[in-house]
Amino acid sequence: MNLDFSEEQKLLAKTARDYLADHSPLSVCREVLESSERYKEELWKGAAEMGWLGTAVPEEYGGAGFTHLELAVVAEEIGRALAPIPFSSSVYLASEALLLAGKAEQKSAYLPRLVSGELIGTLAVAERAGQTTEASIETTFARGVLNGTKAPVPDGDIAGLAVVAAREPSGAATLVLVDLSGPGVEQTALESIDPSRCLGQLTFTDAPAELLGGSGEGWALIERIQDRAAVLLAFEQLGGAERAFEITREYAMGRYAFGRPIASFQALKHRMADVWAALQLARSNCYFGAYALSNAADELPVAACAARVSASEAFELASQEMIQIHGGVGYTWEYDCHLFYRRAKLQAVTLGSPSAWKEKLIQRLEESQA
Repeated sequence: MNLDFSEEQKLLAKTARDYLADHSPLSVCREVLESSERYKEELWKGAAEMGWLGTAVPEEYGGAGFTHLELAVVAEEIGRALAPIPFSSSVYLASEALLLAGKAEQKSAYLPRLVSGELIGTLAVAERAGQTTEASIETTFARGVLNGTKAPVPDGDIAGLAVVAAREPSGAATLVLVDLSGPGVEQTALESIDPSRCLGQLTFTDAPAELLGGSGEGWALIERIQDRAAVLLAFEQLGGAERAFEITREYAMGRYAFGRPIASFQALKHRMADVWAALQLARSNCYFGAYALSNAADELPVAACAARVSASEAFELASQEMIQIHGGVGYTWEYDCHLFYRRAKLQAVTLGSPSAWKEKLIQRLEESQA
């Protein structure tokens, strides 16, 4: 069995990498981080023109009609570039939620706008710090209106459409679609460890909303959406980790101490070897996750957990060692190490912490063996 990407998919990766090298060097991420910009609008428009926002969306809704394998390829390149755009929120969460649970009229109304970049989407589940469970959801949906507060919401302050987890009068969790430009919605920007990626708070006061999926199916849908997003976000983390490793290796090869490259010292070799091993483990799990997602395989729940955990750990380790191996300049603002460290820390908790995904993995492995 060949688990590698096809030549066409590798060409797509090269095209994406070349485009991002020209339009999204690390200086672009730094510009957003150091300014009042919430994201890079020109880059977002470029991603839409390249067709990336609709990679896995059927052609009837304005997408490219490719599979999730092609989307995974693009996700890895987005991660390598630390692109400061709401790609994961709009593509992995909002679009995937509509594809999974939307009615035909809902898909027709929203997917073309998401694909064109006209509309930014997100998924709002969390309401407070800590792990979110079905029982912890307090936002309510009744008689067509939504009340409650969601925070932190990825790209919640710039999104125009939100898929929101709420509780019905029966007590069951459900998902609803909310037009964030409509009445009864307040969007507030939140501070983040990575200012190049937005976080927001959404407050709903009798905000009009419509049901997404079946009544009472909300938590099951959330888990399915998050499993799909976990695989795609893992590819972003993998891309970021690999780029951090490459930059660190290049620095270690060119930095001299005591008349020799610091890369020749055994202690640094061991640390770089640890990062390389973590990268290979993450890549293996990401590939399995991409296979399971693209083929709607029964292994997806387990594969998503494995990809999520290994990619999070690899990116965090790569960014930490990047700072350490750069030595006295590694922690300074002028060097790019902190850009990777910030993104690694933010992405590690975007869909729930690695420890929560480890617990899911254990539970799902036990269930599969029962």
